[in-house]
Amino acid sequence: MSPGKRLEREFYARDVLDVAPELLSKILAVRTIGGETARFIITETEAYRGAEDLACHASKGRTKRTEIMFHEGGRLYLYFVYGMYWMLNIVAGPAEVPQAALIRGLRNITGPGRVTKALGIDGSFYGEDLVTSKRIWVEDSGTRPVITAGPRIGIDYAGEYWKSRPWRYVLDFTAPAP
Repeated sequence: MSPGKRLEREFYARDVLDVAPELLSKILAVRTIGGETARFIITETEAYRGAEDLACHASKGRTKRTEIMFHEGGRLYLYFVYGMYWMLNIVAGPAEVPQAALIRGLRNITGPGRVTKALGIDGSFYGEDLVTSKRIWVEDSGTRPVITAGPRIGIDYAGEYWKSRPWRYVLDFTAPAP
C-alpha cells in the first residue's frame, strides 16, 4: 500500500461525530522495530463524545487516565482493559472538549484488542501526537468510503439512551463506491 498524505491537526480538531466516520478508509501507519512502515486501512470506529456521554471515560471527570482527552484533537488516548488489551483511541475536537474515536478494526484485523496487539501498540503510545509522531500517524487514502452506522458495542453500563446512539461506524465493503 503506497503512502498517502499525513492528516493535519485540522482534521482531528473537529467534533468526534465528524472525525470518527471520516477515519474509515484512512490509513493507520505504524513504524516497526526494524524501521519499516506498516500501513493498515481503518475499517471500524466508535465515537465517544464528552462529559455528557455516559459511555465516555470523560463523563467521570478529568483524571490522570483521561487527561489527554482534554487536549486538542490528534493525540492518542490508550487505556488497558481485561488485564490484557490496550484500546487505541484518537482524540478529537478542540482543547477542553474531551472526545475520542476508538479504533475497533483494521482491514483483516477485527476487534480493538486485536488491533493493538497486532500492531505492537501499548501504553507507551499514550499522548502520542499523530501530527508529528515518527512512530504512528494517519494518512489520507484518497477514497470516499460507504459507511454504515449503528449502536456502540459493550457499553450497557451507560444506559439505553447512550448505548443506542448510532456512533459506531463500519466501512461497508458490500456497497458500490460513490
